[in-house]
Amino acid sequence: MTRNAKAPRNVIFNADCIDVMRSFDRGSVDMIVTDPPYITRYRSRDGRTVANDDNARWLRPAFNQMHRVLKDGGFCVSFYGWNKIDLFFEAWKEAGFRIVGHIVFHKGYASSERFLRYEHEQAYLLAKGEPVLPAHPVPDVLDFPYTGNRLHPTQKPVEALMPLIEAFTRPNDLVLDPFCGSGSTLDAAQRLGRDWAGIELDNGHYRTARRRLARPIGPIAA
Repeated sequence: MTRNAKAPRNVIFNADCIDVMRSFDRGSVDMIVTDPPYITRYRSRDGRTVANDDNARWLRPAFNQMHRVLKDGGFCVSFYGWNKIDLFFEAWKEAGFRIVGHIVFHKGYASSERFLRYEHEQAYLLAKGEPVLPAHPVPDVLDFPYTGNRLHPTQKPVEALMPLIEAFTRPNDLVLDPFCGSGSTLDAAQRLGRDWAGIELDNGHYRTARRRLARPIGPIAA
């Protein structure tokens, strides 16, 4: 992390992530774990949608800011929409990220059925600069327990995020999620003794994440 670089810790912002990240110092974040909109006009079975999932205007400026605030040698884990991978690749590379790994999260269920039964999620491991190899690399295939999507239409399980945060950060490091939704990344970071910062545009999800992070750490619950 850049010497004396600062970013807010253990706080969630209800705002546009691009605007908020512009207020962070360069190199002030140790790791980013995020699940941005997939640009697929997603609608859940119960009719819920995701803000800005109908356009890609935010994609490049958001990842430009993520690269700027991430420390040299830091990692970003980004979920993505497989059918829009060309747009995500362009945004990551334009921002300056190196693609150093691909992670598949195996589901025990199908999230949808069309030409195939879709039974996995995926994310890319992105690096800034020349990071040090982790002492104990995690597998590139991880389990993805079902959350029931009770808190968010695309809610990610804390159990799937914790191994990644543990592998690429140390206690008291700062983990940022610019699209934090209901706060799964922040919950995972807090459980591991890491500091965290989240940004969420939707006021309802912002309030859910705040309630979630304010309660005492207990058993992982959906």
